[in-house]
Amino acid sequence: MLMSRNTTVQADAHAPAITELLASFVATHPSRGWDDAVEAQAHRTFANWAGCAVGPSQHETVGSALAAVQMLEPSRQASVLGRAEKVDMANAALLNGISSHTFDFDDTHLKTIIHPAGPVASAVLALGEYLNISGRQAIDALVVGVEVSCRVGNAVYPDHYDRGWHITGSTGMLGSAAACSRLLGLSAAQTQMALGIAASQPVGLREQFGTMTKPFHPGGAAKVGLMSALMASKGFTASRRALEAPRGLLQVYSDKTDWSEITERLGQTWEIALNTYKPFACGIVIHPAIDACVQLRNAHGLKASDVASITLRAHPLVQELTGKKTPSDGLQSKFSVYHSCAVAVIFGRAGEHEYADNVVNSPEVLALRAKVELVVDRSIHEASVDVTLKTTDGRELHIFVEHAVGSLERPMSPEQLKAKFVDQSTPVLGAAKSSQAFDACMDLAAHASVRDILPHLTLG
Repeated sequence: MLMSRNTTVQADAHAPAITELLASFVATHPSRGWDDAVEAQAHRTFANWAGCAVGPSQHETVGSALAAVQMLEPSRQASVLGRAEKVDMANAALLNGISSHTFDFDDTHLKTIIHPAGPVASAVLALGEYLNISGRQAIDALVVGVEVSCRVGNAVYPDHYDRGWHITGSTGMLGSAAACSRLLGLSAAQTQMALGIAASQPVGLREQFGTMTKPFHPGGAAKVGLMSALMASKGFTASRRALEAPRGLLQVYSDKTDWSEITERLGQTWEIALNTYKPFACGIVIHPAIDACVQLRNAHGLKASDVASITLRAHPLVQELTGKKTPSDGLQSKFSVYHSCAVAVIFGRAGEHEYADNVVNSPEVLALRAKVELVVDRSIHEASVDVTLKTTDGRELHIFVEHAVGSLERPMSPEQLKAKFVDQSTPVLGAAKSSQAFDACMDLAAHASVRDILPHLTLG
């Protein structure tokens, strides 16, 4: 016997036509329809993503995913960065998206904590290689795809994130679908269908943080978006109000649905202009603490043996996201503010090496990690930290970091961004090839074909 239910939907039945609006924007906004600052940031975003994808390309996370994909006997349509193998374009998007997030070193849209390039750039390069598109087309698709992801993220953050969604994946499939629709030259109506198809395939739960499945999220979103655009190009249909309807994606996702974050000045202001790049290979909320510890270390010539205690006063989000006191491996350590402060003092940096399994369990790191205390302070912004370090000889050293290096207020310089790229990719490509690869990525729009840059980014 069916039970009757009384259900009251607290939803906005008169929401603006968001799906249609975004589809029209994606399909009709002119090529290079933004200023030089946005154009430069788009190239920085692509280059940073490429380095982040090449660096972990030999990691077991990527190897395991590739082995599973190869069981499907895929066609050799598109490249896997940092490797010699080729797979079908959908799985190339998946694998490059996974790789780009494996070291947690990728770009961050700080307003939403979205890592926008992973889903979007991974799909753009895979489909673009198959279609033999120009570098100009790739940059155009990247910009509009990131715009869709981040504007949707703005509309539902932080409620959506607080529910447990990994917002990179759960908005990324829309950005990927938008970018791929652009590359395929879909009409506004077809793009609306692509967004609708993608809207039924959100990817990513925060429960997976610290496991291989976290980097699956941007990869899965890249593949979902690419496939949604391909399906729409062949006539597959979806709701025309898949995003905004009372039982559409956004109102199911979140109690907060600020439509103005999507509609206002669309095509005039650009979310990619707000993108940032990580100098440290871990969760973004740890970066102020690392920056503070590195500054204290360098200013006072500190060694681990000089430290009696380190007390951090930080926003509750730091505890929530990175409060692992005793991480057992490298993946877990990326979500440990305790480990990150320890390596910042010991090594003066927090690159991928400092999150290796052997470093996580080294006696020196274990000893210093135990001296780190985190005090939650709601008065401190999540982008800031207040650090007091007491030394074994009785000194009390203090620093307040309002904005960490790599933030919009203290952006990485072109030289720092290249150094990061080369440092990540040299173990895979070699130093000379890595330098050439960075330069090729930073000049992407000038290339007649995206295929031109792939010999710099792959093996064989």
